[in-house]
Amino acid sequence: MIIPPTREDLAWTAYTAIRTLTSKPFQLCPLPSPQNCGLGGQETESPFERGAAGSGGCDDYPYFSINATRKTHILVLATTRSGSSFVGQLLNQNQEVFYLFEPLYHVQTTLIPRLSHSRNAADRRVMLGASRDLLRSLYGCDLYFLESYIKPTPTNHTTDKLFRRGASRALCQQPVCDAFGPADINVEEGDCVKKCAALNMTLATEACREKRHIAIKIVRVPEIGDLRALVEDPRLNIKVIQLVRDPRGILSSRIETFRDTYRLWRIWRATGRRPYNLDLSQLTVVCEDFLSSVSTGLSHPYWLKGKYMLVRYEDLARNPLLKTKEIYDYLGLPMDKNVEDWIHANTRGSNEPSAKHKFGTVRDSAANAESWRLKLSYDMVEYTQTVCQKVLHQLGYKAVKSVEELKNMSLSLVQDKTFVPFL
Repeated sequence: MIIPPTREDLAWTAYTAIRTLTSKPFQLCPLPSPQNCGLGGQETESPFERGAAGSGGCDDYPYFSINATRKTHILVLATTRSGSSFVGQLLNQNQEVFYLFEPLYHVQTTLIPRLSHSRNAADRRVMLGASRDLLRSLYGCDLYFLESYIKPTPTNHTTDKLFRRGASRALCQQPVCDAFGPADINVEEGDCVKKCAALNMTLATEACREKRHIAIKIVRVPEIGDLRALVEDPRLNIKVIQLVRDPRGILSSRIETFRDTYRLWRIWRATGRRPYNLDLSQLTVVCEDFLSSVSTGLSHPYWLKGKYMLVRYEDLARNPLLKTKEIYDYLGLPMDKNVEDWIHANTRGSNEPSAKHKFGTVRDSAANAESWRLKLSYDMVEYTQTVCQKVLHQLGYKAVKSVEELKNMSLSLVQDKTFVPFL
């Protein structure tokens, strides 16, 4: 009897095949200072892959050199509907930063298309292994590695299928796109997609190398501990920004945004009765991952020293300019005027259609932070507070004990709590 392969078998086979086709043997060469490694040349291979059999080795191929400017590899670690698009744009608007919006989207859709909140160990192993490999390559400006996960496979290193290409300024400017000139500072995402030609990955790689820093936003890695191997990699200079949000707010936003996936939650809200077949893991997994990840980060393990900052979305929404300055201070980067101008333009509310897009960033940020209180029913809030009690307390979010308290918007449910970067 022939037993058909499981979904996990197929996913692992696909991941192994991609690694086999895209990887080359590499050796770690001695670095005078592992925290200050930069790219020494304009090589076409991944700068993290060295010395195949028969090559001259480290001495003949000086891929790494001391980088006096300390190229910073910024990682925004978040979950869906936590305000991560907003945080990503705070980095994207900096002219010295090359920003990528959710490249791990392609890993998930290629390897495990139906993965959402899976706790399956095999699913997790495949996704995390592929994610770390891809992130490591992207931080080295090896965008060709990403082609293995884009469907259909790019032809001649050209594709129009990169997820949210228009969310990256660097991919909507020269040399990648000729439709906009240096004077076009704030290009709308839709205009970029319409007016720029298909993305040339070679030009994108060139643009990446020209920038002094690289920032990547991800929502498909559950916990900071899953990134330890990446954070400790001496070839990288990673700084993690972990973004958190009140789980009640995340749930409310997901119900509004992912209407099909969260249909049963909407039925609960509308009828006051919880459907028997409701997938509660859509909420509980968020709280479990937050609790585990934040507990690790705030315990200050040695491998996160100088590399971890916790940011509450609500703090950023209430004081966007001040909090953004704190983020840039932690990163050790100057906050240019472009970032400040973008904050003023995108945190005061808008009636523009783009403001209503599910991934839009134009909003009245302060009012939006606790708007979930007017959208969720009290029984849904009460249930969330029960299953997420520990993480709500840890992050400084107050529980409500009545409908009246829930709807009283004059009283904030966000405690004043300071989270200092681990320096």
